[in-house]
Amino acid sequence: SPPQGYYTRRAGIGESGDFVTSPEISQVFGELIGIWCISEWIAMGKPKAFQLVELGPGRGTLTDDILRVFNQLASLLSKCDVSIHLVEVSPKLSEVQALMLTGGKVQSNPEDESAYMKGVSKTGIPIFWYRDIQDVAPGYSFYLAHEFFDALPIHKFQRTEKGWREVLVDIDPEVPDQLRFVLSPSSTPATENFIQPEETRDHVEVCPEAGVIIQRLACRIEKDGGAALVADYGHDGTKTDTFRGFQNHKLHDVLRAPGTADLTADVDFSYLRKMAQGRTATLGPVKQREFLKNMGIDLRLQVLLQNSRDPATHEQLLHSYDMLMNPKKMGDCFNFFALLPHHRLAHPDTKQKPESKSPLPPVAGFGELLLK
Repeated sequence: SPPQGYYTRRAGIGESGDFVTSPEISQVFGELIGIWCISEWIAMGKPKAFQLVELGPGRGTLTDDILRVFNQLASLLSKCDVSIHLVEVSPKLSEVQALMLTGGKVQSNPEDESAYMKGVSKTGIPIFWYRDIQDVAPGYSFYLAHEFFDALPIHKFQRTEKGWREVLVDIDPEVPDQLRFVLSPSSTPATENFIQPEETRDHVEVCPEAGVIIQRLACRIEKDGGAALVADYGHDGTKTDTFRGFQNHKLHDVLRAPGTADLTADVDFSYLRKMAQGRTATLGPVKQREFLKNMGIDLRLQVLLQNSRDPATHEQLLHSYDMLMNPKKMGDCFNFFALLPHHRLAHPDTKQKPESKSPLPPVAGFGELLLK
């Protein structure tokens, strides 16, 4: 909602907000994702240009950390034309991003241009802002969606003796200024369209918008190459009721004071895989701690600890590592999932020896055995 929506009215990310994200906890998180992009760029033969496209970039911290890596590896990228494309609907957040990434040096574009704002990063890389993924020009791209899909609206469904019913929001007749959940009296268009016939759960959450976005990403990757990396709370088609609110880092009743809390639902990665419709290969989901370990977080932590003489910095580094990796904190509840072109995972020698069982070229972060 433009006037009342949570993301359009307030930027609730960070210590002083309602929730904190991995890039806000440690610079290492974004650095490793930057390394992931470069490693895939190399594996795909170092194309002459790539777009880094981030969906829902928050305060811009992740892109900022990735740009630092690109700058450190500038000699490697010297012959590559890199540009940054941010898909952001919140005017408030785009201002915060502009300040972080360009020092506030941005200009608004005329209405008829696809990007509504543009600027140049502190390291000289062009940055563009869009309201919709479809406004981003086609081309070889790395798409990042970190804690993006969990914020999209969901439909909730309950299995009953009379078949599937949609969970709807109603005004409570007992308390007129309060909301309540009710079941639809009969089947709704959503129950007809979004429940898979093979569904075994009794309660299901479906995010059609996530399905549409994944289809768009899969089409783009199939046509232009590149990859998409999704990192989010989630499950592989096993969980049921995960819809919840956060305010001041505490759980909040989703029906109380609408527009004042962050609303979230776990991402169903099995649904995202289905929606890719075989256009791309899919990898994962793997747990965040596995992905970061595979990407070399332990080595990076050692380097940072050795380079720092300050005990407070040491403590901060160890604390943030624990937040990201501890299974009881973010290590197990966040997952990584990727879309890649089929040819990226083709056996290199199948042309000569079809019976060959050589391992697939590994994709950074995912190990070698998670191809689905």
